[in-house]
Amino acid sequence: MFIDSVKLNIASGDGGKGAVSFRREKHVLLGGPDGGDGGDGGDVYFVCDNNLHTLLHFKGKKEFKASNGVDGQKRNKSGKKGEDLELRVPAGTQVIDSETKELLLDLQVEGQKELFLKGGIGGKGNTYFKSPTNQVPQYAQQGKKGLKKTVNLELKLIADVGLVGFPNVGKSTLISVLSNARPEIANYEFTTLTPKLGLVKVDEYDSFVMADIPGIIEGASVGKGLGLKFLKHIERTNFLLFLLDISREMSLKTQFQTLQKELQNFSAVLAKKSFAVLLSKTDLLEDEYFKAKFDEEERELEGVLGEARFVSLISSLKQDSLTELKFKLYKELKA
Repeated sequence: MFIDSVKLNIASGDGGKGAVSFRREKHVLLGGPDGGDGGDGGDVYFVCDNNLHTLLHFKGKKEFKASNGVDGQKRNKSGKKGEDLELRVPAGTQVIDSETKELLLDLQVEGQKELFLKGGIGGKGNTYFKSPTNQVPQYAQQGKKGLKKTVNLELKLIADVGLVGFPNVGKSTLISVLSNARPEIANYEFTTLTPKLGLVKVDEYDSFVMADIPGIIEGASVGKGLGLKFLKHIERTNFLLFLLDISREMSLKTQFQTLQKELQNFSAVLAKKSFAVLLSKTDLLEDEYFKAKFDEEERELEGVLGEARFVSLISSLKQDSLTELKFKLYKELKA
């Protein structure tokens, strides 16, 4: 199951109490103070872990708290510090304050470890308060309480290239033949219900990551279909790849303009990313009907492509032009 958003209540540990204690010693009133300090409460950290690809491990548990510090003891023994809590998250996870919506942390790099909540300080034992005018202090400090915060974790996948297209245009097939991703492929809409990442190998040494999200339909930016929920997963991509289906009743020009509009409505930043256009299922051009349809629509499409870096005709079924596509994409990413 793919989970990309959770709400958590997080708390660091409370500091332990300082001890009130007196040693037994001849000729010393009450033996003198020997109460130790309380231990500090445990801290809370977020850790970026590339072995994780979803927030599923947080499902069913909403409360997370680091351990409290141990109380001080007699004979000036300080309490042990509370155990720290490490919350491990996949790369691309943002930690957002639930109330203010402020971005608190953005974890993107494997091994990145960020202190989130500092534990409460342990209280001083009565030994600390001994002075010439106060030889037998009868009090100690309470430990300070830890910090609490309610946050939303939002996962935005990190990829180099993001695939954009209507449902059932061949995005899943394309990423399956280009990369190591193995998405569900079937002849009906919304076979892709969750984002998929695939590593595309260009040659022995070079590669890039491609992301496939569920198909976008008109109105996705206001919640129709599955688009709104998953459009955020291509916000971090460096390059967008529009996949247009030459067999679809909707013209190539209308497909492209509709997709562009939905991206613009969702995020102005997303709409400004560099992009290329793929015309898919070109194996159908052997049929006279699709050939005539394509010839007419291709001319209309040329007038609206604007700043497209390139336009390519491909067939994932026959794997036509896919090697050239990998090199073109890699060249754009390097640029």
